[in-house]
Amino acid sequence: MVDAMVSAIQSAIRDVPDFPKPGIVFKDITPLLMDAKLLAATVERMAAPYRDTRVSRVVAIESRGFLIGAPIAVALRVGLVPIRKPGKLPAARERVEYALEYGTDAVEMHRDALESGDRVLIVDDVLATGGTAEAAGRLVRARGAALVGFSFLIELAFLGGRKRLGDARIEALLRYS
Repeated sequence: MVDAMVSAIQSAIRDVPDFPKPGIVFKDITPLLMDAKLLAATVERMAAPYRDTRVSRVVAIESRGFLIGAPIAVALRVGLVPIRKPGKLPAARERVEYALEYGTDAVEMHRDALESGDRVLIVDDVLATGGTAEAAGRLVRARGAALVGFSFLIELAFLGGRKRLGDARIEALLRYS
């Protein structure tokens, strides 16, 4: 049976065709973010699978991951660590580069954000091809922290990103095949 609240969350996400380029259907979460009841339900459902896993930090991926990751960190009563695009963090940082279809990209995290023994949940809005999430996982592990899992609002399963994340636990509230 489909959860009525999950259906409402899914209905609040609008498709924007040809954004940011022709052929792409962008999943716009802005209407969801503007509805306090739906946002609270989203946060609760994304945090729930990890409540009993002793997570000590939520790592949120720039930029829409911040919008969901921060309230999930509050719900789990743990700190938030931002992972950002290069050049956005002011203190000493770690960097991981990853391959794109044509070229490379990178993400960074403050060097002192995690330590050995931390148990980390990585949060982002969308799992697509998995490159950014995989790089985030590499950053977490490079600091000696344990990667407890990933929590995504949306998984675009047809893009196969899940297979890039290895044996890590992956939860997605909404899945598009």
